[in-house]
Amino acid sequence: MSRARTPHWLIPPMAAIVFFCAATMDAQESRSGTPVVIPKVTGPIPVTADSYPSMAASKLQDVVDLPARGYVEEEFFVSGAANVYDWNADGSLTVKMPNAPYTTRILVRRPADPARFSGTAIVEMGNNARRYDWGFTWSLSYDHFLEKGDAWVLLTYVPAAVDALKQFNATRYAPLSFANPAPGVACAPDRPASSSEEGLRWDMISQVGALLKSGGAPLAGFRVERLYATSHGGELPTYVTAVHPHARLANGRPVYDGFVIHRYAGLARINQCAAAPAATDARQITRNAGVPVIRIVAQTDVLGTYQRRRADSDERGDAYRLYEVAGAPHADAAFYRHIPSLKEQTALGTQPFLAFWPFGEQCTPEIPLMEFPVMRYTVDAAFANLDRWVRDGIPAPKAARIEVKNGGTPQAALATDQFGNAIGGVRSPYLDVPTATYFASTQGPGTCGNLGHKDEFSWQRLETVYGSSAKYTAKFNEAIDRLMKERWLTESDAKKVKAEVREP
Repeated sequence: MSRARTPHWLIPPMAAIVFFCAATMDAQESRSGTPVVIPKVTGPIPVTADSYPSMAASKLQDVVDLPARGYVEEEFFVSGAANVYDWNADGSLTVKMPNAPYTTRILVRRPADPARFSGTAIVEMGNNARRYDWGFTWSLSYDHFLEKGDAWVLLTYVPAAVDALKQFNATRYAPLSFANPAPGVACAPDRPASSSEEGLRWDMISQVGALLKSGGAPLAGFRVERLYATSHGGELPTYVTAVHPHARLANGRPVYDGFVIHRYAGLARINQCAAAPAATDARQITRNAGVPVIRIVAQTDVLGTYQRRRADSDERGDAYRLYEVAGAPHADAAFYRHIPSLKEQTALGTQPFLAFWPFGEQCTPEIPLMEFPVMRYTVDAAFANLDRWVRDGIPAPKAARIEVKNGGTPQAALATDQFGNAIGGVRSPYLDVPTATYFASTQGPGTCGNLGHKDEFSWQRLETVYGSSAKYTAKFNEAIDRLMKERWLTESDAKKVKAEVREP
């Protein structure tokens, strides 16, 4: 495989910023020090009929046959020592407690044949909305990863998920630990310290990345040329802003080469005793990550994240894209299909949840859990464009923001076209050649506000707008070709969308 030129944002300055264990680190200064430590890895952990990984692909509600796709799934335990930090308002980090031991797990899905490996590995921070690990990005883009030959790594990175794993299989997961290095020190007189310390995760994220790039297990024989991280919560943006600018490998390069972040969730607290940065804190706006960042926001979340918008950038050290996806709900059926079985959810200590049950029945209007594929296709395209950005120095395309009226005020509302669909944002053929009005949220209790629904056009309206089925299909296919040319659809996804077209 020929080596592509290195984009300018990955070339370290002469005085490279490196990660170190001194008392204070300032992202605005270049200092010397020691690179990220490569942690110890154990595994693959044996699999038996009674002992297997939580979130195993063969036991998800929507089973993925990895061997049939030429893939192997293995679980490893990773052990190291992490600092616990305080994160100051000026962006500097202070080591609160140094060198605290941890052990976590990673679930690795990789090509069985190293020759099929693309050179790209994706680390996903497991979503823990339901306490256990849940691979949101995998659920959306697993076909894309498997087609390309990427490696995917699920990282357990919060104490609650470790607790769930221990409840699922106490013997298998006995070594896992996020133990608080100062268990007797209360956060405040009325707030006792927890037995675990979530602040261990930041160094852990860096160390797992360094491990994957080290050339040894768990990817021995696989040369990781590009390493990306992704998540659906506020933890990864916290890592990107607070810690990643300091984290360097022995060669002086960043641990991660780029990030794809879903949502614009508020930043997480840096340790169990700290407060999360306020909504108005300047750190809430991601800047100067040192590598390309693509942030993807569903239409549902646009008004709530309006104040955190920022301009796209190709500046050295601040490569950034914001993609607001028109018509996309906060979550759809694709997010839920790859959750554990009902039996496994019960064993993990949660109320079992059937992904295919139409839990939108309590919403107004009553809806099934709709799958609106534009988010899946946008995420696929984001990873494809990030690869080109990092590998070849070709910047990802820029998208207009979704149009907002009275932005930042209580009267804020999305601007809509004659069909009632959002104007602007990342487009799709479903909105550009519509057969329905797409609503990115639904009234009702619980999760209803995160779910979308659609109001399909009558035959009379379809005939008025398009004239005939053939003309509709032609326009839809033209939109697909244009979006593929503009790099909002991968070639593979464009073929899938065309195959899925149904005459109105």
